[in-house]
Amino acid sequence: MNFYNNMHPYYCGIDLHARLLYVCIIDNTGLILVHKKIKDDPEALLKLLKPYIGDIVVGVECMHCWYWVADFCKEHTIDFILGHALYMKAIHGGKAKNDKIDSHKIAKLIRGGNFPLAYVYDKDMRATRDLLRRRTKIVRHGADLKAHVANTASQYNLPAHNVNLKNVCDREKMRYYFPDPVVQRSINLNMAILDCYHKELKPLEHYIEQMAKQHNPVHLNILQTINGIGRILALTIIYEIGDINRFSSVQKFASYSRLVKCKAESAGKTYGTQGNKIGNAHLKW
Repeated sequence: MNFYNNMHPYYCGIDLHARLLYVCIIDNTGLILVHKKIKDDPEALLKLLKPYIGDIVVGVECMHCWYWVADFCKEHTIDFILGHALYMKAIHGGKAKNDKIDSHKIAKLIRGGNFPLAYVYDKDMRATRDLLRRRTKIVRHGADLKAHVANTASQYNLPAHNVNLKNVCDREKMRYYFPDPVVQRSINLNMAILDCYHKELKPLEHYIEQMAKQHNPVHLNILQTINGIGRILALTIIYEIGDINRFSSVQKFASYSRLVKCKAESAGKTYGTQGNKIGNAHLKW
């Protein structure tokens, strides 16, 4: 875990939500200068931060809508840091909790050098990474649909179907496999969705590969020379890592990839492992 420990005259903590922000600005003595709720409007945020630009750092907790705040800060040359959601919860958890309190706590964490850092992913590759993750989710759903077909066959004590549902002709066979018309209708729904996925996934994968050739062609070629790493795994590694130089050692990269199991020890006794799910789930998978 890395903490932000740079000194600034002013510190801004933002409790970020999809449609609003609670902004708290404090000085280096801890005095609250601004404590206000605003809409998710860059102009409104700029109005609050403008008197402090050049002397302030802005910190938000990592959540799904941090992208625009990071881009906003980069556009206006404002120092921006992203907080690791899991570690922040452990550090500033308390009995009383609301947006106003949270924004102040975030500002105090930054000032005190206790703000746990998450990686601010590069804007140029960010959308492609999200698209690749979307593709993975679709593929997993397709696998669930295929498993549902097999489970339904066993549920009604029908012979195991000897087909590969990634093939169009085999999906057609399954459209007439079940004697019960209601059950067959359910399976036909699966087949229709799988048809759509089959149609969309190949061009989508080609598109992502072309983007990778623009972003990082050297690493894409090198990764595919490793035994066991094909096109999709190479793309996953490139886009989930981003900048490999952010890892100061092989050990830290292995930990980020969820390959390190940490012992849970107390009073000389070992109680198994913990923290196995801290890291990048997409790399681990």
